Amino acid sequence: MPISSNNPTIRQRRLGRTLRDLRIAAGLKHSDAARVLACAESKMTRLENAQSGIRLVDLRLLLDAYGVTDPEKRAEIEKVSREARQKGWWTRYTNLVDSAYAAYVAVEWDASEIYNVETHLIPGLLQTPDYTKAVIRLQDPESPPEHMEIQLKVCEERRKVLQRAKPLQLWVILSESILYHRVGSPQVVKDQLQFLLEASQETNIELQILPRDNPMNACLFGPFVIMSFPTAIESPVAYTESTAGTVYYEEESDTERYKTLFRRLNVAASDVERSRTLINKALEEMV
Repeated sequence: MPISSNNPTIRQRRLGRTLRDLRIAAGLKHSDAARVLACAESKMTRLENAQSGIRLVDLRLLLDAYGVTDPEKRAEIEKVSREARQKGWWTRYTNLVDSAYAAYVAVEWDASEIYNVETHLIPGLLQTPDYTKAVIRLQDPESPPEHMEIQLKVCEERRKVLQRAKPLQLWVILSESILYHRVGSPQVVKDQLQFLLEASQETNIELQILPRDNPMNACLFGPFVIMSFPTAIESPVAYTESTAGTVYYEEESDTERYKTLFRRLNVAASDVERSRTLINKALEEMV
């Protein structure tokens, strides 16, 4: 089932979903788990729906009841629980940027791998500051200067995910038409395309271009992102956005659908070297 981004944080949802899956795998009901913690059954429902937190002592009791004996797996679950309570750098901007955007940044920072398909704009992690400014001006012409500065600071912080000790592995597929969209002045676009060429040389970034004449463009109904996380217990999450809002898909059947589409696009898109050629071609035609 798709989850609207204005629900509890994705970190909390990941913990709740993990505990739900473990309970079901153990063949237990909410009432059984409630007896373990000597609490109301409604508390277990709130916990699995990410509407309340859990103490470490209670978490360990549940893991015992669910038959989780592997020390490494228990440590991973406890780590997710701790992270669900932690506040990251993005919380400094919670009241200054759109709440859905802040929630996305939090999930992005937790991810170890991101597979991103874009149909209209260069993805945020690969935007130059001037390109970001141009996008903001186009989308919100009345945006005050202070709001612009906040957005740029958040983007700068976001990009650090690509340079941390264990950098995010980013795989991006761009529709070729994006290379020709006039976002800002010609110089802004030129600088952005040059930056894409440089980024494509990084070992943790894979950049492919889907040619405009490829039939697979008919499958691009909008941008989407698939995020994977470093621990085995955390399932991938798919994310989509539109003018109607943002949605996270967490169920395996939903995420697999997006994975399948990404694999098809991966095969259809030009390889990395050919993609660089297409970017250079767009650069040469930019006047």
